[in-house]
Amino acid sequence: MATPNKKNHDRPTTGHSWDGIEEFDNPMPRWWLWTFYATIIWAVVYWILFPAWPLVRGATAGVLGYSSRADVAAEIAAADQANQVWYDQLMATDLNAITANPELERFAVNAGAAVFRAQCSQCHGAGANGLRPGSGFPNLLDDEWMWGGTMEDIVQTVTYGIRNTDFPDARYSEMPSFGRDGLLTPEEIDQVVNHVLAISGQAHDNALAAAGEQVFLDNCASCHMDDGSGDTFVGAPALNNGIWLYGGTEADIRATVNNAHFGIMPGFTDRLPDAQIRAVAAYVHQLGGGQ
Repeated sequence: MATPNKKNHDRPTTGHSWDGIEEFDNPMPRWWLWTFYATIIWAVVYWILFPAWPLVRGATAGVLGYSSRADVAAEIAAADQANQVWYDQLMATDLNAITANPELERFAVNAGAAVFRAQCSQCHGAGANGLRPGSGFPNLLDDEWMWGGTMEDIVQTVTYGIRNTDFPDARYSEMPSFGRDGLLTPEEIDQVVNHVLAISGQAHDNALAAAGEQVFLDNCASCHMDDGSGDTFVGAPALNNGIWLYGGTEADIRATVNNAHFGIMPGFTDRLPDAQIRAVAAYVHQLGGGQ
């Protein structure tokens, strides 16, 4: 027990001293003690009433049987039930007639936005702009579509994906690797690269571009069309504009001609209900580039 310090005062101290400064051994305030005791009592009551102590495969359930997981599950179920009326209507409505019903369109776009953020934004970006130019992930804000931008086209693409091995109905096309497989000589590749630079309005070598036109017609036009406008039936992008999936510089185009690309998109028919696929298609379609 602390003893009074008779040198300077008669009040007991804790015995601690810092540079001659001593700490009085004062009792705690009554209000603080009662508050402290109340928190202990509250903790014990909480342990009894609510889930509190972790066990090997769970936790104590508590007398009240409260479960935050069950509450969340109930709220989700209630929201799903409320939305199901709209999803049923979405499934019963022709894809091209959704916009004729403003309330249904508003629901589809909002529901589709939620699906997009959860399932699609990792590749296409939160703003659907394809993350960055040349990344290989298409920008969904413009009006250029490799496989078509109608509602039916978008639903087909989302449902089965592109070049995956999971679904026989996945969209499929494959560009040859003209350089790697020796289909074109280095000189011919120089020529066709300059031709693509020319039709896309970029700086190029006129003589090489002129010679590359015939190389393009013989090897590329069957998919990309004679004028380089592309063909959505086979997923061949347009080459006569400034929109590029894997980059449009001379080096980027040369790399594509030499080695090609084989981008893959998963299908979502086994991940999302059909109604949610329709909703996300409606969301993408209205972003600005739907056909």
